[in-house]
Amino acid sequence: MDVPADLALIRHKLASMAMLGLSTLIGVLTNTFIIVVNIIDKIKGKNLSSPDLILATLSASNVLFQFIMLTNDYVSFLHTDLYFTDKVYITFTVLLILPVYSSFWFTVCLSVYYCLQIVIFTHPLLIRLKLVVSRWVPHLLIASIFTSMTTGLPAAWNFYRDEQDFNTSSNQNTEISVPKLNVIYLLPSNLISCSLPLVLVGIADVLIIKALVTHRHKVDRNTNGESSGHAEGRVRAARTISCLLLLYMLFYISEIFMFIDVFPPSSPGFCACLMVIYSYPPAQSIVLILGSPKLKQILLCPLQEKMVSGGREEPPSCNLKVSAILLLLLFVKGLMRME
Repeated sequence: MDVPADLALIRHKLASMAMLGLSTLIGVLTNTFIIVVNIIDKIKGKNLSSPDLILATLSASNVLFQFIMLTNDYVSFLHTDLYFTDKVYITFTVLLILPVYSSFWFTVCLSVYYCLQIVIFTHPLLIRLKLVVSRWVPHLLIASIFTSMTTGLPAAWNFYRDEQDFNTSSNQNTEISVPKLNVIYLLPSNLISCSLPLVLVGIADVLIIKALVTHRHKVDRNTNGESSGHAEGRVRAARTISCLLLLYMLFYISEIFMFIDVFPPSSPGFCACLMVIYSYPPAQSIVLILGSPKLKQILLCPLQEKMVSGGREEPPSCNLKVSAILLLLLFVKGLMRME
């Protein structure tokens, strides 16, 4: 028996499970925070803005992806034989594809919305889109889900068995049959729901940055030379979309490397790809929180000292909202520990 090889494999599995558990905890807490803040605002009778609706939908998709990925990887680590049966492997693959594709298209919705709001267009069609985009956001989100399901569900009927050699614990090569996605399905589905959204987000980001550079010396500066609130909002949107684009590209490249088996299991490259994939939902939620003044203020509210104005403390609405959110997040954390 090759003890060093066995120990290396065990260490790899334990490290991967630890990374997955930590990223899931952070991702669920941060994405749930975004969802709960908007739900509380809705319960209080406030109308959700288009960006808030997109952020809440994107966060819900991330939470779903985190739980599916957690279950998928733990089953693959602890019950390998069961995991590679046709029904289990196909089910997990389809369930993973759907929230990933949805997340990509929701990112497109956010990028296009910011682009239409910030960039000054002269074409009549784009001007009309700029005026109606807020009303069309719910329809765009539904279309994103429909597109994701249209490209993701056919994966269930596009699997084949691939014979591969695996090293057993006794250092012997064993040939096993592993289910894999058919390239005939994989290429068009990835072009539609991975590559196309990436291109659209990139175009929107370039247009936003170009608009900021073009108008940096114009009406977005007040008489004191300080950036106006409108200009700060544009810069914040550009920074958010740029960070989302960077995360998107890293996740996309890592997924491609994993699909085509560029790195062998337990290699540093394989572990790096896993870390990128595991950290994508929590990193994305942190970018969204820091890019939203409302979410950022509520998140930092408990860390700030109580403001006193005219001998009176500020209204406790912020503290009440934060308390409700923290209670719900602790409840979610308790559920995860029970699992």
